[in-house]
Amino acid sequence: MKIVLEPIGIIRTPFKKAKDAPRQAAEALMYTAVAEIFPPYREALEGLDSFPWVVLIYFLHRTGGRGDLKGVFSTRSPHRPNPLGVAVVELLEVKEDSIRFRGVDMLDGTPLLDIKPYYPTLVPSAPPPPEEPKAQIAPPPPLTPGRQ
Repeated sequence: MKIVLEPIGIIRTPFKKAKDAPRQAAEALMYTAVAEIFPPYREALEGLDSFPWVVLIYFLHRTGGRGDLKGVFSTRSPHRPNPLGVAVVELLEVKEDSIRFRGVDMLDGTPLLDIKPYYPTLVPSAPPPPEEPKAQIAPPPPLTPGRQ
């Protein structure tokens, strides 16, 4: 079976290298980014502004291989059989061709595959997940003029 996915947009962030990016979106609420949506998908943004949080699904295009798979399904490691990233981010603004959000752990140029509204009530009785070891967060890189 072959699965082909088309990106719906590109995520623009201040992080050019993996070593500079935070390890988890929840630990990166001080950073904002913009997802530029490609023309065929722009009308799909209608109504999204009524959600304060959204789920971004993106392709981890610069992971550099799978690495050791043992136990990978119990981690958020980018080295996976299918390099997909998922982040719940705070939606700050919806324009006709983009969204601006807070909670950035993606690299600049990351292909965006989908956006879904976040509903915390979908699993109201779910226990909290086990705590992952805290990652070291690199100091923020200087922002490119014109980007926030």
